[in-house]
Amino acid sequence: MDNREILVHTNHRPYPLPKGSWAMKQGWNHLLFAHWPADERELLPYVPSGLELDKWQGMPWISMSPFLVNPLRLRGIPPLPLASRFLELNVRTYVIRNGKPGVLFLGLEASSRPVVLAARWIGHLPYHHADMKGRFTESGVSFTSSRRTGSQQAAFSAEYQAAGGAPFHARLGTLLYWLTERYCLYTSDLKGRLYEMDIHHLPWPLQESSVHLKTNTLAEAYRISLDSAPSAVTFTDRLDALIWPLKEV
Repeated sequence: MDNREILVHTNHRPYPLPKGSWAMKQGWNHLLFAHWPADERELLPYVPSGLELDKWQGMPWISMSPFLVNPLRLRGIPPLPLASRFLELNVRTYVIRNGKPGVLFLGLEASSRPVVLAARWIGHLPYHHADMKGRFTESGVSFTSSRRTGSQQAAFSAEYQAAGGAPFHARLGTLLYWLTERYCLYTSDLKGRLYEMDIHHLPWPLQESSVHLKTNTLAEAYRISLDSAPSAVTFTDRLDALIWPLKEV
């Protein structure tokens, strides 16, 4: 999608576009959103000072999203070899700072080593390289990811597909809106300094989805216990996102 078309639509945002120019564009393809309510006591150790857990009706949530990044482009630079197309799987929870809701990643798995190294070094994001495979067909998606963290295997294997029906936008005031329509992420470095990264895209085009989780030990790798089946799932075929530079807050 043309960048100007993305930037002209801002009425859906809960706060204005950030100042300055965006620095990166990503296309998120064949994305599954799987959501679980979580235990606050298990999540609090991951929340940096300066942030608070955001809660829906008193309960924090965790989401997992496998997808294909294609393309990743830095503004004004041609696509970079080994970094413009890769698989990603992230685990996130929801936080708020000074009334501004955002996302906090517990971990991000990626199939590209250059992306992992750059994101950890420049973005202070908890990326990890993993062995990943994705198969995308008209009948659905097959996605696997595996890495070892100490004695724990962080593994994910799922088959998912849109369950039919036209894409829709989550309605304001619903759980799906609260989970998906967030336009910044927070992270911290090893010294405890807090950072914010603003994001902009059109409203999420969501579809009802079916998912078969074959293996999922990602939460266990973070010492978090979840139900075996997610409480809510959706599918997004594609969404283009513009990302602003990381800034200390």
